Amino acid sequence: MNNRIGTMARLTADRSLAQVRELGLACCQLVSWKPTLWTADRALATKDESAETGVRMTSFWAGWPGPKVWDFMEGPSTLGIVPREYRRQRVHVLKRAGEFARHLGVPAVITHLGFIPENPSDPLFGQVVAAVREIAEDLQSQGLEFWFETGQETPVTMLRLIEAVGTQNLGVNLDPANLILYGKANPIDALDILGPLVRNIHAKDGFYPTEPMSLGREVKVGKGRVRFPELLRRLEEMGFGGEFIIEREISGEEQARDIRDTAGYLDGLLGG
Repeated sequence: MNNRIGTMARLTADRSLAQVRELGLACCQLVSWKPTLWTADRALATKDESAETGVRMTSFWAGWPGPKVWDFMEGPSTLGIVPREYRRQRVHVLKRAGEFARHLGVPAVITHLGFIPENPSDPLFGQVVAAVREIAEDLQSQGLEFWFETGQETPVTMLRLIEAVGTQNLGVNLDPANLILYGKANPIDALDILGPLVRNIHAKDGFYPTEPMSLGREVKVGKGRVRFPELLRRLEEMGFGGEFIIEREISGEEQARDIRDTAGYLDGLLGG
């Protein structure tokens, strides 16, 4: 199995990486929505577990407190650091995520920023730029990068924000399915805009929204509209050398089976 293929691993109060090894994968993206777990002791214990299991942690995906509704109606007012009501608390938490990531020994913190305003003249856009810059500068002082998962914004809006923030430690966690699920872009065409900034891939698939109040439907990789063979060819042409982190948004045996199948599928596309 290609050592660039991994999956998500949820941080727990005990062992967090065992399932990744059971799935036969070499790496993972550690994810947590519980800042109470982001202690130096928990980071060091997880780092030791990584050495013990041989599962490499590529990055830390950090969630934030407060409500989160993954849809078009309540999403803009609840997700990421865009909503004014939750912004200060979430900026503080993402800085704490940097401290945890530094103790873990990973290179980057990843998160969703939320529904970034499409209009650069909107005062809210400037406020989001300032908040992102505050976090990015804090992470940069710790030797960390700050990567943004695609989803609630168009690729050109994400590029606009990255250029407006202006720090040198910013990158993109490309989730090709999210661009489809939110109806924001064709992920292959999105590489024309974001390609040089892509640091990490979420291997996920889905369909475009057909009910305009609801997101599209997520499905097993290879069953949706992402067109992975073409996506991987374009990434290879652009010199992408990062990881493919499988994300399947279901649970139980079907999730494990789909992750294994997807790993085999990606291994074939990457040449074994």
